[in-house]
Order: sequence, then C-alpha cells, then structure tokens
Amino acid sequence: MELCSIASGSSGNCIYAGTEDTHLMIDAGISGKRIENGLNSIGLKASEMQALLVTHEHSDHISGLGVIARRHGIPIYATHGTIEAVKQTSSVGKIDESLFHEIEPGVTFQIGDMEIEPIPISHDAAEPCAYLMHQGDKSMGVITDLGKYDDYIVDKLQGLDVLLLEANHDVHMLQVGSYPYALKRRILSDRGHLSNELCGQLLGRVLHDDFKTVILGHLSKENNYASLAYETVRLEVSMGDNPYKGDDFPMYVADRSEVSKVIQI
Repeated sequence: MELCSIASGSSGNCIYAGTEDTHLMIDAGISGKRIENGLNSIGLKASEMQALLVTHEHSDHISGLGVIARRHGIPIYATHGTIEAVKQTSSVGKIDESLFHEIEPGVTFQIGDMEIEPIPISHDAAEPCAYLMHQGDKSMGVITDLGKYDDYIVDKLQGLDVLLLEANHDVHMLQVGSYPYALKRRILSDRGHLSNELCGQLLGRVLHDDFKTVILGHLSKENNYASLAYETVRLEVSMGDNPYKGDDFPMYVADRSEVSKVIQI
C-alpha cells in the first residue's frame, strides 16, 4: 500500500492512496491541472483512478471535483449528506448522476483489492467522514477536519501502519490572529479543526510498536507553521502518557502546494 499527499492544507486537499492494482483519490480540493500534475509526478494518471472518496463538501475538498470527475468519469463515493451538499454547490458544476455512489459511515466497502471504512467525524459539514483503508494486514488512515476526537475515534485508529492526521492550527496564533471572532470560535469548537496539541495527544493514544509513519496534514496557512506543528506534536507525544517519544517513528508535514514523498508499506 502507498499514500501520498498531492496537496494538504486549509487552501486545498487531495490525497492519493493505493496499491499495485488499485488507485484512489481522497478529496479533490485543488484544480484539475494541479491534480493531474501531482499524480503525474509520482508516475500515475488521473485516468487510472478507480474512485474518488469525498470527506465533505467544503470547497477546500471539492473545488476540483467536478472537473476531474467529468474529464475521466471517475466514480465518486460519499455519504448521502455530502452527495446532496455537493449537488447544491454550483461551483462544482453538473456531475452525471451515475458517478455518485452513496456510502454509509461505519459500513465497509470494497474497491479493487482495498477495503475502505468511512468513519463519522465531528465537523461543521452535512455528513462528514474520514477514511480507513485496508489491504490484508496493512492499513492506513486519512483523518482531517476533526473538531474533536473521542474514544470511538481512538478505537478506530488502533493498529494502523500509516496515518495522515490533521494538525490544523496553533491555538495561540489563532487566538491573537486577524480572523473574525466568529471564525475563531468555529475553528476552536467541537465541529472545527484539530490543533497541534490535540493532534499530538491523539497520536499518542494510537501509536504502537509496529507503527510506520505519520503525516501531519491540513495545516492552516495563517495560524500554523510546518516546523511549529512538527515540534508541538513531537513534544506532545514525548510528554504524553504513553511509552513512546516523538522521535521513535518517522513524521512528515504535508505541504499545501508540493507533492509529498510517497509512503509505502
């Protein structure tokens, strides 16, 4: 299995996940051209994608959805609430009804040789979900736009080999920054985004001896820095009530505009 961030951040998200035989995208929140170029840079084509999994309908996750789906006829998998919200988003344009495939949170489905499990998450969207992917004894997770985490999320993330996890903002930067008060409240709420500190605390609860790699994703352009997210998460893991240190496993920060290295397991 392999995982690669084509783009990840508050201004646009697109993740590639796949195996030798199965190729998927999670979200299409950047332009079709950037998606095409990003996939080409890792030796793939958009036309090879067998499915496009959508987490939710916010523009930084679907702005390129209509273009890329229409151009290549890629099936779109999303919850009922997300599909209905996408259809009401005029900027996406008209998408052939036959491309939509409704999924249910908590109900696993198969695409090629990959087993996909959508899990419900807390975010201010119609019916958002994150995705866990399995092939045999290998597993990966892409978990962003998480207002809060609870025991259900912690339980679902046990045993993963690779995890792309949201480290959206530094709380202090957000509090003293230029965002309107209402937007600050939204981001800090249980239906907002995961801070660097909470990301590190959640990570500390799901690490295990065979854990391979974590990618920190969905960083805010205005309220975070890659180095700050990295050091804060590393420190939270090291100080947390777990047997691990922040240097015990590879950690990368996904770039909002550059394709990440391909993580293979």
